[in-house]
Amino acid sequence: MNIQFTKTSNVAAELTISFEKADYQERVDKALKDYRKKAALPGFRPGQVPMSLMKKRFGSEITAEEVQKLLSEKLYGYLREEKIDMLGDPLASEKQQAIDFEAEKLDFIFDIALAPQFDAKLTDADKVPFYTIKVTDEMVDGQVKAYAQRGGHYDKVDSFQDGDMTKGHIAELDKKGNVKEGGIQKEDAVILPGYFKNDDEKKKFEGIGVNTVITFNPAKAYDNSAIELSSLLGITKEEAENVRGDFSYQITEITRYVPSELNQELFDNVFGEGKIKSEEEFRTAVKKQLEDQFAEDSQLRFMIDVRQYLEKRIGDLEWPDELLKRIMRANNPDKGEEYVEQNYAGSIKELEWHLIKEQLADQTGIKVEQDDILETAKRQTRMQFAQYGMGNVPDEIITNYATEQLKKKEQVEGLVARCVEEKLGAALKDVVKLTKKSVTLEQFNKLFEK
Repeated sequence: MNIQFTKTSNVAAELTISFEKADYQERVDKALKDYRKKAALPGFRPGQVPMSLMKKRFGSEITAEEVQKLLSEKLYGYLREEKIDMLGDPLASEKQQAIDFEAEKLDFIFDIALAPQFDAKLTDADKVPFYTIKVTDEMVDGQVKAYAQRGGHYDKVDSFQDGDMTKGHIAELDKKGNVKEGGIQKEDAVILPGYFKNDDEKKKFEGIGVNTVITFNPAKAYDNSAIELSSLLGITKEEAENVRGDFSYQITEITRYVPSELNQELFDNVFGEGKIKSEEEFRTAVKKQLEDQFAEDSQLRFMIDVRQYLEKRIGDLEWPDELLKRIMRANNPDKGEEYVEQNYAGSIKELEWHLIKEQLADQTGIKVEQDDILETAKRQTRMQFAQYGMGNVPDEIITNYATEQLKKKEQVEGLVARCVEEKLGAALKDVVKLTKKSVTLEQFNKLFEK
């Protein structure tokens, strides 16, 4: 066996592996003997087929199979031993000739895409901004109000005010204002006047009480939306297209959503039973919650700035474009050439960032274990529950949700990437010189508009 590795450019190489029959014949003979033990051919019992017939019938197929196994072992073994910094998988060279497995010598030629060489290591001489978001009293007020809103309840009231929901009997009227014979009618029709698109129709509900009968025009109220009208009146969208007249509406019920009071029940629902005992403690806990949330946002921004800083410092890199495009085509056989051209530049940017992170991970010594990925999934799940005011979900439920995420390959890949960047961010804050800046949430959000 002979292996030759030749660089054809700074970022590409050609690797040739040559086999003589002696390199693989013993493997082929053993494979034939093993297959002979179970081979069943007409006229012969299993294990009794003559070896000459075995070679005639299966020799070429088994030779090809064993050579391919040997080729894979030697190819990837060589790349590992020589520590070839390769991008993607080796590609069969366009110079490769068809293989005749009966020949005395077999040559396999591969094109290898090599990673560009650069230094992404960071030191305390490198300055990177780190933004801290100020948590204001107004932000705490807003979050407290949101929790109270989520923890509220519905009350039946006697008179209408903006935001209330009404229920009643709706009936189509004729041109004289009388209930239309054979017209549209519906019991328990639910209306939220706050969603009307016509202010004049909306005003007709102001201050009205239960058992009041009003006249209004649903078509005007909903700006002739067939979908809204069909839902309200219980008719098809086609029928709703012809509804343009007035309707009477006898209100039988008015319901109002009342936000929760800042009481122990709300405190327990948000943070767990008995953990918060006063409004002051509740506001303090809400502030800490916001600070923790913004700390993650700050960390995300820090890694974006690290990336931008290093991409600028490293500058333009040389890439084996043609080889990488061939790899991209091979990985997306159902996509056309247009897909490759549209997505190649973006994939190169992500590949560069991947290579940068590999160097940084090596520098900082971080590793991602299975438990780290699970913890990242659990933290992400807690945040999702918290967005709906569920801050005291039992750990068992959080773990179950997180474990389900780990069963989906695409989600695992995203969690691993997030875990790597979180660990890198924590480690790199102790490596570079941080240019600390305290900003408002509005100023912070504007950073992402650039």
